[in-house]
Amino acid sequence: MKLFSKWFGRKHLRPELTPDLAAEIRRSFEASSGDEEHFPSTIDPRIAHVGFVLETIGELGRGRALDAGCGKGRFARIVRERNPEATVVAMDLAVSMLRHADAGLGRVAGSLLALPFADDSFDGVYATESLEHAVDIELAVAELCRVLKPGGRIAIIDKNAERWGHLETPVWEKWFHREELLKLLRRHCVEASCRPISYWEDVEPDGLFLAWQGRK
Repeated sequence: MKLFSKWFGRKHLRPELTPDLAAEIRRSFEASSGDEEHFPSTIDPRIAHVGFVLETIGELGRGRALDAGCGKGRFARIVRERNPEATVVAMDLAVSMLRHADAGLGRVAGSLLALPFADDSFDGVYATESLEHAVDIELAVAELCRVLKPGGRIAIIDKNAERWGHLETPVWEKWFHREELLKLLRRHCVEASCRPISYWEDVEPDGLFLAWQGRK
């Protein structure tokens, strides 16, 4: 991605989330809203990541689900289609991304580090390749679990730290070891698990992506 070119090639460090870095991350995603190739507004429902989210949060009925770091709302669109009576909130840091999300979604601008919702607000919460940009991962996981109702379920899909270097990344991006997120989830959830996940349903996982789920 040309947008991140000035960050590529740098040593993988764990940066501190300074105001300057937070502003840079926000600007980068605002600018990326016009990049449909790397930040698409749709996703094929046959993709295994979609199936994992739907399976984990379950049938919502008239409940509420949060897509935390939704981008253009491509996952939220499918969750809403499968749960037409539910309220699905699509939240992202970048307002320009949210403009692409369907009008039938609850579109909210906000940060993973300070979710603009009350405690116990959602029956299901999911974050697909968004936690990696939060920098303060411990706080972000705590926030995701804070807004989840007791008994509610959380799904996280992100990249495997054991495959670090497989893709070019901005300096702030973080990939995760299996136990790293399990430990954080278990602080807030009565159960948590992790498994490798492929992109396509009919392809064996290659180790790039991991999928975590928990129940509060």
